[in-house]
Amino acid sequence: MTAPLRRRGPRPLPLHLGLAGMRALAATSSLPGTPWQSALPSSNAGWPISKAGRKERERILAALAAAGHGPDVFGAAVLTRLARADRAMIAGLAAYRRHPWQRQAPDPPAIWAEGGSRLLDFGGEGPTVLFVPSLVNRAYVLDLTPARSFMRWLPGQGFRTLLLDWGWPAEAERGFTLTDYVAGRLERALAAAPGPVVLSGYCMGGLLALAAALRRPDRVRALALLATPWDFHAGPDGPRRARTAAALLPGLETMMEPTGALPVDAIQSLFALLDPFGIAQKFRAFARLDPGSERAELFVALEDWLNDGIPLPAPVARQCLAGWYGRNEPGRLAWRVAGQVVDPAAWEGPAFAGIPERDRIVPPASAHAAATRLRQGATHVAAGGHIGMVAGTGAERALWQPFAAWLRRL
Repeated sequence: MTAPLRRRGPRPLPLHLGLAGMRALAATSSLPGTPWQSALPSSNAGWPISKAGRKERERILAALAAAGHGPDVFGAAVLTRLARADRAMIAGLAAYRRHPWQRQAPDPPAIWAEGGSRLLDFGGEGPTVLFVPSLVNRAYVLDLTPARSFMRWLPGQGFRTLLLDWGWPAEAERGFTLTDYVAGRLERALAAAPGPVVLSGYCMGGLLALAAALRRPDRVRALALLATPWDFHAGPDGPRRARTAAALLPGLETMMEPTGALPVDAIQSLFALLDPFGIAQKFRAFARLDPGSERAELFVALEDWLNDGIPLPAPVARQCLAGWYGRNEPGRLAWRVAGQVVDPAAWEGPAFAGIPERDRIVPPASAHAAATRLRQGATHVAAGGHIGMVAGTGAERALWQPFAAWLRRL
């Protein structure tokens, strides 16, 4: 009997399937004699586009010719390989959609709430550490599963641990700007916390935490920036990638018009385009896992979290895409919150920068740009990627332990 369908993701599913189809089209368009190769413009008729790819294709064709085979053998082999890859991807998607794992960890009590936002208290004795996540993903990535919960591990190390859950933006929040979130909601959460606190921001949350720390140093004793972007044009590919994201804003305006927010599927599409063929590859790998293994359950937990996104209020989306990515306002020291310039060098207290060495979402060069401006900054380069550093199988060694060691030295 077939297991029931539990999920409709990964979202947006049509995009992921379309990207897999584009990969097949790109590969087969290089095969001699395919019907669509002659229809391609002359500038594209040499797929693969890269010189290295074309050179490799010619090497294979020459080797086949030397063995007495025509180019049709090469084409048949490529088509067989593509069909095998597509079957594996579909098998992985089906296995994910029917996997029995479900998130069951209950939320801890909230010590403060406003609108849809809550300050969750994971307990613990000792100095208070308050975590600020991104606005576009659920906060529970830091409390993913009982075995992969940064929030439930840290109290055992002697620290009171709080997590700001931004919640789903209702009608009021859909008019919020970054200043509303920082100088309003985050500052009021800080005021409700037993402090002063160690304010720790993850990803986009690091930018918000930095701005709040500069405005309320009386409530913040130390600052931690985890996988936090700063110079959005850093790195050899930084300017092109950032300006491409900014150029999408006019087209996204029509999506934001009906609800006043950038929809979850639009945000997911932007993330998918960072690594267009990576989604298919990871589901092919998932198809090979034992469904009952810890790795398979962690994969499902992370995918469920990724697909459980949050709409981004339209004013914030405009500020991020046009201001951060397009004009690189943080890196140029032109980003202001409530009129105040946000600059890591203006933070006078202790600081920690956790930078994943294999981050595809926040290029390490972007995060290092903030770390080098911190006056009392300790920089830790963690083995892993953007999500793996905080919730992967190696997260305890990669980030949790070094972070706790830094906290003890404060």
